[in-house]
Amino acid sequence: MTKDIATPGRTKEILEKHGFSFKKSLGQNFLIDVNILNQIADAAGTNENDGVVEVGPGIGALTEQFAKRVKQVEAFEIDGRLIPILEDTLSPYDNVTIHNEDVLKADVKNVINEKMHDVHEIAVVGNLPYYVTTPILMKLLEQRLPVTRIIVMIQKEVADRIAAKPASKEYGSLSIAVQYYSNASTVTIVPKTVFVPRPKVDSAVLKLEIRKTPPVHVKNEEFFFKVVRASFAQRRKTIWNNLQHNLLGKERKELLAQSLKQAGIEPQRRGETLSMEEFANLSNELYDFTSGLSSL
Repeated sequence: MTKDIATPGRTKEILEKHGFSFKKSLGQNFLIDVNILNQIADAAGTNENDGVVEVGPGIGALTEQFAKRVKQVEAFEIDGRLIPILEDTLSPYDNVTIHNEDVLKADVKNVINEKMHDVHEIAVVGNLPYYVTTPILMKLLEQRLPVTRIIVMIQKEVADRIAAKPASKEYGSLSIAVQYYSNASTVTIVPKTVFVPRPKVDSAVLKLEIRKTPPVHVKNEEFFFKVVRASFAQRRKTIWNNLQHNLLGKERKELLAQSLKQAGIEPQRRGETLSMEEFANLSNELYDFTSGLSSL
């Protein structure tokens, strides 16, 4: 029986066999701890009737775990040098398809519709490169893919920000954006010592349970997120200052004052103290007042 890919010895053997060298620009860090991979696989809650979309399979360590557990795996790998390695390491499995594509440019929804129409539930999994974590997560969420949950390994600091609650120093526009689409929680912390090459910081496994409907009602999603981003533009500033300088302009002070009053929010509060519900109320009030203004 073949040893698991995610062991120090087997990983080294695979890399040497194919003469693979890491590209720093792609943020490549391969996991060499089977226990962590099993925790990710368990958190995905999948079975033999389900499907998995994987982002960044690397040399196939996580892919292998899911190939043993689910009906179909569709994996997106940007680095063409890894394709022959994956064809080698995953050769025992006929339920895995590797797409040599950048997941940010790929039509993931179309792949799901074409390749996974006969599976029960779908999970997205992956060990995400630190430098593109947020764009990848937001694309997966904003596209409203027909998936039940997303389980990803990301930088611990980013996981903390995503799962943060109001009035904490980690809470910000990213927390609200991700929590609008999903219920976020941290599965486990992953020390930097279990990667090759070793990154400078620890990671975390983040679990996002996709919501069927958002937790708040907003009249215009795009405008809601504009309000949220503007409110955190300069964290030390009040919501009054941030919205005035980063969204409305000084000439609309009265409009801002009316909206804050209608939403029941004190102008001197900072963005980090507002709950998602308060942001929704505020954005709805502002939207009513500004819907006729084309500059917003």
